[in-house]
Amino acid sequence: MVPPWTPDVPSSQQPDVGADGDASDGSPDTGTTPPTDGNEGSPDQGDNKGSPIAPPSRFAGARRNMGVYARTGDSSSMKKGLGQYVRKGYGGSATATRRLASTATTAQSLFSALSTGDNNSYSGEGGALAPAALSGKTAYEVMDIIVEAVAPVDGTQDTEASRESIKDALADLLNAHPDANLDDLSAEQKELAIERFVSGDVFRRIDLDLGKCIREKVPNTSAALGRLKEIKEYVRETVSSAFRSLKEIGHVITNNTVVGIVQNSIKETCEVFEGYAE
Repeated sequence: MVPPWTPDVPSSQQPDVGADGDASDGSPDTGTTPPTDGNEGSPDQGDNKGSPIAPPSRFAGARRNMGVYARTGDSSSMKKGLGQYVRKGYGGSATATRRLASTATTAQSLFSALSTGDNNSYSGEGGALAPAALSGKTAYEVMDIIVEAVAPVDGTQDTEASRESIKDALADLLNAHPDANLDDLSAEQKELAIERFVSGDVFRRIDLDLGKCIREKVPNTSAALGRLKEIKEYVRETVSSAFRSLKEIGHVITNNTVVGIVQNSIKETCEVFEGYAE
């Protein structure tokens, strides 16, 4: 369920747990998630100990519903597919959140790269984002430098997805705020960049797992683009809602809190998806 290359997230940055102390995902016990060694809801340590073994054909239900959606455009089938994707494909929202741990750790690096002064670990003398390195660069050249600094190529699908998600997030930021200075963003602008990065990364994980099914079942290429765009927009809306709910109860994104906030937003998003499972 959670590959060994998925990064560990510090225990202090884990998603909020329920009142009983369990990292419950709020869904009924379906018997699809084998018991662990007592660290339920926590990322795996080192050798991925305690990660449930993926069952055969775990995405079958999700692909079946996504196939119906691809052929007909029925949004309820799309939501059912996402529900099966989380519940059956990953054994519930808690494990799905663990699978997306790299999204949270990359978000922390991105937030640092978009910060100023001592909060930016890349801006020191000789660093990738040092003032001298950015001098005379256009906004889009700076975007490319940020991508290379935050998510250098390592050959994994997760990193390749994150590189695209970072670039898209920064492009969305500049579209929303044409006068934004990537060297000196406001708190609101940094929050938007992180939110868009997270939604892009969640969508790309779904696309990697289910996208082939959608592309094979659609009536034509135009429909494929439309279906994937609709899923992407739905993921974006759901992630945005999760960020808003966390902000409303007082969570503020800083270098020290970004991992925990992203983990919680992903968990809330996965819980929404899981609610559509049948």
